Amino acid sequence: MPEGESPHVDLVVTGAAELLTCAEDASDLIGLIPGGGVAISGGRIVAVGDVSGFRADRVIDAQGGVIMPGFVDSHTHVVFGGSRVDEYAAKVSGQTPPAGVPVGITGTVATTRAATAEQLLQESSARVREMVKSGTTTLESKSGYGLDSKHELRLLESNQQLDELMPVDIVSTYLGAHAFPVDVPHDRYVDEVVHLIPEVAERGLAEFCDVYCDEGYFDLAQTARILSAGLDAGLKPKLHLDAYGHTGAAAIAIELGAVSVDHLNFTTDAELRALGDAGIAGVYMPCLEYSVAHSRPLDPRRVVDAGMELALATDICPGCWVTDMQLAVAMACRTGGLSVAQALRAATHGAARSLGRQESVGSLKVGMQADVIVLDVARHEDVAYRIGRNAVTTVIARGAIVEGL
Repeated sequence: MPEGESPHVDLVVTGAAELLTCAEDASDLIGLIPGGGVAISGGRIVAVGDVSGFRADRVIDAQGGVIMPGFVDSHTHVVFGGSRVDEYAAKVSGQTPPAGVPVGITGTVATTRAATAEQLLQESSARVREMVKSGTTTLESKSGYGLDSKHELRLLESNQQLDELMPVDIVSTYLGAHAFPVDVPHDRYVDEVVHLIPEVAERGLAEFCDVYCDEGYFDLAQTARILSAGLDAGLKPKLHLDAYGHTGAAAIAIELGAVSVDHLNFTTDAELRALGDAGIAGVYMPCLEYSVAHSRPLDPRRVVDAGMELALATDICPGCWVTDMQLAVAMACRTGGLSVAQALRAATHGAARSLGRQESVGSLKVGMQADVIVLDVARHEDVAYRIGRNAVTTVIARGAIVEGL
């Protein structure tokens, strides 16, 4: 480069009132920089802050808005068939769902199995597009509505197709142990879940193995067996635990080195501290707790006070049809008592931690993948304040502006 010539990059985003780096070591949790911008080249961030010295093929003017990392949605069940609107409508009015309508996980299993692969991909793609429009640039997608080898594989294949088709990153998790199918003895089904793990790993269909450990679901021995088999095959452990009762499964998460534990409603403070000491992230889903009218919502401040990295997620599923991480942020603040900075960190860096991807996404730092969103508000607090409004005007994923959704 000739002396004095400005460096050339693919894209510069500038003109913000606020830039949030959400860097891990940010003393204010969100790394707020008044003004500032981001320079991007080759799909990576090459500068953060003062980018006035760069020449770019394209410049985006944030027009006095907020520049921040794309949201990371760290717990979803976005691939499923059908709807449970009849169940939801009945329950919110205190009624019993009509006979014959899909109810609960097993109800969705029936509608998911009945859907064709093309229908599953079409319906889940529409949901992912909604998520991207609202600023999500990385999302985890669990199986779990197949509950047999054939249909679990089809859901994981849908995850793989979504990752190829969508402009954002889809992280796949095998959750064959989501519930027990109604027509299979429990021990036999655990055998089936374990038997499928080597194929899932060999075909690269999942990065994580998850189990729903709770009252009426998988017990401690079954949970340890499934997660150990996943670990042996190279699938990193995750855990749904303690959503409706205390299980003691935190000890399994620590022993096996889980990346995250999710729900945590009945987990004790001592267990939370031990999980924090082990470096395990805790995933909080306020929209789910609202949707199901949970009798004992998690206080996410307990997770933070215990020294755990807090992650935020929508938990988009038939029982919680929410695709917008901005709404999750707003509810985490109002119903969970988090500060806006705490919620935004949990929706970016914290959520990336819960997926083991904090070195590539969830923050605006030099060298990281260029997943950036621009909001049309002058202050980051407006994400929580303007409830139910999509403030996102521009989504940049892997360094490319997302258009035509």
